[in-house]
Amino acid sequence: MKFAWIDLRSVPQARLESVVDAAIHTRMRGVLCDDESVLKSLPPTVTAVTTTTVTEEGQLHDLGADTAGWVDVHDEPSLRLACAAAVALPFTVVRFADPTKIPLEIVLAAADRSAGKLVTVCADLEEAATVLDVLERGSDGVLLAPSDADEVFALARLLEAGSEPLRLTTLYVDGIEHHGLGDRVCVDTCTHFAEDEGILVGSYSTGFILCCSETHPLPYMPTRPFRVNAGALHSYVLGPENRTNYLSELRSGSTTLAVNAEGRTRPVTVGRAKLESRPLLTVTARSAEDVVVSLTVQDDWHVRVLGPGGKVHNVTELRPGDELLGYLATDQRHVGFPIGEFCKEN
Repeated sequence: MKFAWIDLRSVPQARLESVVDAAIHTRMRGVLCDDESVLKSLPPTVTAVTTTTVTEEGQLHDLGADTAGWVDVHDEPSLRLACAAAVALPFTVVRFADPTKIPLEIVLAAADRSAGKLVTVCADLEEAATVLDVLERGSDGVLLAPSDADEVFALARLLEAGSEPLRLTTLYVDGIEHHGLGDRVCVDTCTHFAEDEGILVGSYSTGFILCCSETHPLPYMPTRPFRVNAGALHSYVLGPENRTNYLSELRSGSTTLAVNAEGRTRPVTVGRAKLESRPLLTVTARSAEDVVVSLTVQDDWHVRVLGPGGKVHNVTELRPGDELLGYLATDQRHVGFPIGEFCKEN
């Protein structure tokens, strides 16, 4: 679980009380402050953080379990010291002099199997978001000096923005229907999909089918492991935080949700949404509870959907009774947000 410490030492006096209140309300793990009266006012849920600047490896053995080591990284020797501290100490705070994240990657790699927690000093929320994702692991914690209480609440939301797993369901194919030309969207992302990963797409906001990425070999063309041939432009695609978009809305820089056959999810950045006219077909399936799910995709057998266990199905070869993986949502949608209102989609 990622955490944050709040650095109160540079917070203007006029805003100090509101920032402390926000830190308590959002259950920030700890605060760093030189004012003893502020520290004494903290509830037991918030730790008064104590740090000691570390300048040589010999100091590492002298620090107690309740004191975090502080290392300023500005050259190769200080980087080696940060790596040693991250391995040896329960908590290590690292402040990097340069904007590159390469030194952080090196410290994370050095401390990968250690029990200690690495806390990275961040200049702002944007840097905190980056630091929490470096090397797909990220720093265990961040230290931020907020300008006001709003930044504390924003940091709390950032820490909570994990991608929860989904409970996928088995759908049973009713049949497929071939159509004429229509516009379909290929979603090209900035990541490699795994062989059992794709994105959830459907014509109805309450039901989605797991569309396979192009990670599996195809005749006549190379694999494109960053791509999902997702469906017609009107389709819903499930994104983070239970939001949906139309495929037609995706743009370079948009975020959508990669989902694997076990329901694990991760947000992925869209590099390009490619819309072209192609022959289309519609797959109709239903759940054991008789919920109907519809998906319109390009009419070509190299377009694929996933079944239980990550089994790959070419859409043109689907037959009644074939099993697909899908996701059922109970909410209707208004501009992508879930909403509890009556809406019937056919």
